[in-house]
Amino acid sequence: MTLRILDPHIHMTSRTTDDYEAMYAAGVRAVVEPAFWLGQPRTSVGSFTDYFDSLLGWERFRAAQFGIRHHATIALNPKEANDPRLREVLAEVPRYLLKDGVVAVGEVGYDSMTPEEDEVFAAQLQMAHDAELPVLVHTPHRDKLAGTRRTLDVVRESGLPPERVLVDHLNETNVELVRDAGAWAGFSIYPDTKMDEDRMVALLKEYGTERMIVNSAADWGRSDPLKTAKTGRAMLAAGFTDDDVDQVLWRNPVAFYGQSGNLVLDPVPGFTEGAPPTPGVEFEGSSVLRGARA
Repeated sequence: MTLRILDPHIHMTSRTTDDYEAMYAAGVRAVVEPAFWLGQPRTSVGSFTDYFDSLLGWERFRAAQFGIRHHATIALNPKEANDPRLREVLAEVPRYLLKDGVVAVGEVGYDSMTPEEDEVFAAQLQMAHDAELPVLVHTPHRDKLAGTRRTLDVVRESGLPPERVLVDHLNETNVELVRDAGAWAGFSIYPDTKMDEDRMVALLKEYGTERMIVNSAADWGRSDPLKTAKTGRAMLAAGFTDDDVDQVLWRNPVAFYGQSGNLVLDPVPGFTEGAPPTPGVEFEGSSVLRGARA
């Protein structure tokens, strides 16, 4: 089977061009890159706007050279929501939500479940409501079950329809909570932490393929941008059909992010597989490198 993959959560800013080539060869044709913590704490609003501009301009251009459509989600991430110097980032987020290639608000949610995170989370859920965009929610690495319950309570209070909410970094402890809430369930497949392919296959056998989304969440740490493809192959080996795999790796993330109206999934003009990377015609001198609309 030739896989068709939209990786719905991957941090390509942290990855190499070799990764792009390998991803294309594995079947990845589109990605969503959420705005996130870069490892080194940022200390000013300008560092965020430069980063957002890079996600919507340079990274989109870079992906296209390797035949992959790049999209982004924009937000002040939960970890940095605790720094009072960065609160002004919230004033910048709404104008970025209007730009080409933005398919959701995210990552939002909790890191340490502080009052500051509560405030920033609620504010950005309201932004998603106002912009009529889906939301990508980050569940905390610690106290994950309690964090998921609190997350779902805040989402309910926001009035956002659950079908516009993707709750990510789930595992066996909290998937049922998210499913019962009517939201989309996201799973990050990692070499050492979070989930692996076999555990993911077991969950798909138990809960089915509806509203289930698999991502690599590959970033600057030890991670693997081919984990989506590896999960697809593990599904096939476990008896899932080609259609099941296509639903989990392509149709589900397309359905979720497609609610934004901003997904672009047609082939990149000018891209030839195996040829030296050159920008497609539509990218030469275009607004893509300037961050597009508004």
